[in-house]
Amino acid sequence: MLIKKFIYILSFLFLFNSLNSQSNYFEISKNLEIFNNVYKELNTYYVDDTEPGKLMKEGIDAMLKKLDPYTQYIPESEIEDFRFQTTGQYGGIGSLIRKVGDYVIIAEPYKDFPADKSGLKIGDKIIKIDGISMKDKSVEDVSKLLKGEPGKKVNISVSRISGSDIFEIPVTREKIKISSVPYSGLIDDIGYVKLNKFTRNCANEVKNEILKLESEKALKGIIIDLRMNPGGLLNEAIKLCNIFIEKNTKIVETKGRNTDWNKVYKTKSSAYNTEIPVVVLVNQGSASASEIFAGTLQDLDRGIVVGTKTFGKGLVQQTRKLNYNSQLKLTVAKYYTPSGRCIQEINYSDEKNTLPDSLRTEFKTKNKRSVFDGGGVDPDIIVETDSIPKIIFNLVQKQLIFKFGNYYSSKVSDIGSMNKFKITDEIYDLFKEFLKREEFQFETLSDEKINDLEETLLFEGYDIKLKETGLLKKIKEEILQLKNQDINKYKKDISKIILSDIIVRYYYNEGRIESSLKEDAAILDAIKILNDTKAYNKILNK
Repeated sequence: MLIKKFIYILSFLFLFNSLNSQSNYFEISKNLEIFNNVYKELNTYYVDDTEPGKLMKEGIDAMLKKLDPYTQYIPESEIEDFRFQTTGQYGGIGSLIRKVGDYVIIAEPYKDFPADKSGLKIGDKIIKIDGISMKDKSVEDVSKLLKGEPGKKVNISVSRISGSDIFEIPVTREKIKISSVPYSGLIDDIGYVKLNKFTRNCANEVKNEILKLESEKALKGIIIDLRMNPGGLLNEAIKLCNIFIEKNTKIVETKGRNTDWNKVYKTKSSAYNTEIPVVVLVNQGSASASEIFAGTLQDLDRGIVVGTKTFGKGLVQQTRKLNYNSQLKLTVAKYYTPSGRCIQEINYSDEKNTLPDSLRTEFKTKNKRSVFDGGGVDPDIIVETDSIPKIIFNLVQKQLIFKFGNYYSSKVSDIGSMNKFKITDEIYDLFKEFLKREEFQFETLSDEKINDLEETLLFEGYDIKLKETGLLKKIKEEILQLKNQDINKYKKDISKIILSDIIVRYYYNEGRIESSLKEDAAILDAIKILNDTKAYNKILNK
């Protein structure tokens, strides 16, 4: 069965890429026969058990790795996860989970889903699932046990930071549909919509949120936030464009080796509003369908792009059904925005080379503005991002802010109004005391360089003299003093992260997003340009 599955995939890929070239048929047949023989010999004569399924999966993955990161084989066991990526739906309890120490813990229950309704809380340590110990289990292992048929009950034994007892919580699984729009709201007279992923029906979700905001107040402009949006369904990106772009307008063109994929996609419906000013927020995590939307609005001078350069994924994937309930997702084409540019940054057929800026081709927008291909979407307004201080990186990496959130929420049952809650000096002092109990230490680049220097001095025989002078010891002590000051030096930035982590425990993800809006540099720039019609039109060459 496994060899048939591999041959099916191999044949499909070869036939797809050969484009009916008769000269390739012998090469395909020969290589399939060779692989068949190698696989049979390995499984028959190899000294140890080869685990045929695992060996086959490794072989398939290694073959696809030679192509690009987006061409993937999806076995039957992973179909549920893949379906969630495209539809936002799965059967389960409705919660994010993460690994902390020996156990997986509840990281974020979704509001009004089974985990939340049953009383599971952020920080709950999953000890057992249906009586099976979860110690040393991976996130993937635990996730598989939590997912299942809607309507079926799963018994989750947890321990909570507020007590040492282990108690069991029965949770009835449901069909989980995660909205692609985790938050929308008004910032004065400007509508804000956050879109996490281009899943099925997400364009309608965005439109409905805009209509809801418009019913509350006349909108001066709209912000569509696509930061960290990895993309998704091409047709949803086109429908989202159609909200702001008139009917029968070219949105994107795809071109592939197979002429069946040479297509032009246009808007099909009447637009919601072709005049309202629009700002699209992007960053390096905005990819694929996000870049289609941002690039199209930029090319048609229909909106302003604010943030940092996008990821640069201009490849189109198609999912093909295989035998034994498996699937193959493969790259079939590249997409081109209305100006004719391709957003793809890395040429995977050329040793994964990135196109240098000097070779990027210039294209023109509808109003004759210059845009360039081969490196993602460059924003019209760049928002500079600060480098992350080492202390903050370590606090997040070691999950100490998350752990402090567990501690704080176990002591405080109600934080009052979300908009009035602040990280006071008292709370920050609690955090510093918490770090002392956790014996928090971190290594800076300076520490690394000093350690390297010590090793070099030892190797060259100069260490004894420097030890006598105490010079290195003095430098280390000075660095330690400076590091100890970092907790106060970066108090404002650390407090923002603590605030976000505490807010989500009382007001869910919507609260976390809303609380972050007022100090978000990209959003502040977006509001500024939407409130300045003259500057907005100047950027668009109107």
